[in-house]
Amino acid sequence: MAGINYCLCVTILCTTLLSSSGSSYAQSKEEHKNKLLFVFGDSLFDPGNNQYLNSSRRSPATSWPYGMGLNNHSTGRLSDGLIVPDFIALSARLQVLPPVLQPGVNFSDGANFASAGGGVLDTHIGVMNMGTQLYNFKKVVNMLTKKYGEEETKKILMRSVFLFSLGGNDYFAFNTEYPNSTQAERMAYMRLVVGNLTNGLKEIYAIGGRKIAFQNVGPLGCVPTIKMMYPEFNGSCVRNFMVHGKLHNKALSNALKNLPTKLPGFKYSIFDYYTALEDRIKNPTKYGFKEGYVACCGSGLYNGRNCGGGDDGKQAYNLCSNPSQYVFFDGGHTTEKTNHQLANLIWSGIPNVTGPYNVKQLFDFP
Repeated sequence: MAGINYCLCVTILCTTLLSSSGSSYAQSKEEHKNKLLFVFGDSLFDPGNNQYLNSSRRSPATSWPYGMGLNNHSTGRLSDGLIVPDFIALSARLQVLPPVLQPGVNFSDGANFASAGGGVLDTHIGVMNMGTQLYNFKKVVNMLTKKYGEEETKKILMRSVFLFSLGGNDYFAFNTEYPNSTQAERMAYMRLVVGNLTNGLKEIYAIGGRKIAFQNVGPLGCVPTIKMMYPEFNGSCVRNFMVHGKLHNKALSNALKNLPTKLPGFKYSIFDYYTALEDRIKNPTKYGFKEGYVACCGSGLYNGRNCGGGDDGKQAYNLCSNPSQYVFFDGGHTTEKTNHQLANLIWSGIPNVTGPYNVKQLFDFP
């Protein structure tokens, strides 16, 4: 696995990404002094970490048409442009976080540990699952401690926000491998996932983290790739994946409600990603899209696979002319326009969308 080092600044996409922050950047950054953003997650939040792993497997998102909206600069993000954590960082007046594994990266504004394919459990080989992401987080904490000292580093961590998108790959793996599992087996697996996730939060708390934000598990059965895999559903959302996601989201919500009583100072946010994305899929025009079911890029049913030519880059695929008209860019990942909308809900959504606090409120807490 690639190591973690320092550099002076985010060099990728600086002009493109930070132009929206305006002249208030310096002032707002001072207001949020030493309030960092730490991101843990899967492909929805991965800014390109997987390209730095010791793997012979090609990372399609490092080549066109991924990044086509960023002056055709493919960074490893599975989208035509920015992803949700990028917009969250900009809203917090922080620099866009590069991949933590990118050689020479610094941690002045936080770190993004997300890895495409990553799960809470070790569901995929050759990627960074939650355990590895937490290990890398502890390495970053050690670096911050050397720079600021132990006491100041803990204060920084207590002020910072920890953003999560994990769980989807766990349920994708389980339901593809065990399509005929019983309800009891699904419940047992869900408890294992939520239990491990909760233990990970306790590790972060023990190190100093106090403010946790979650994007819950989305409507997996509605994404183009899953619908392509199950043509017998005739385009309807695949039930097993939907049910498992709902079970997880309810259990996660209950688990987080109980944590503040056990962990003094613990505050959290849950964004109802499941409902927000499902409504955009089924009612795209309501949100300014023309297409919610078919991806902009890919081949097969619903353009559910092979965006960018697949694993070898040689497969034929379709590509729309205007990704902003689509909810999905490829078979499993949303367009920059969708990501921007979702990030706005995470940042400033009302309690029935993002609660009990939204991420802006978490940043505003001392």
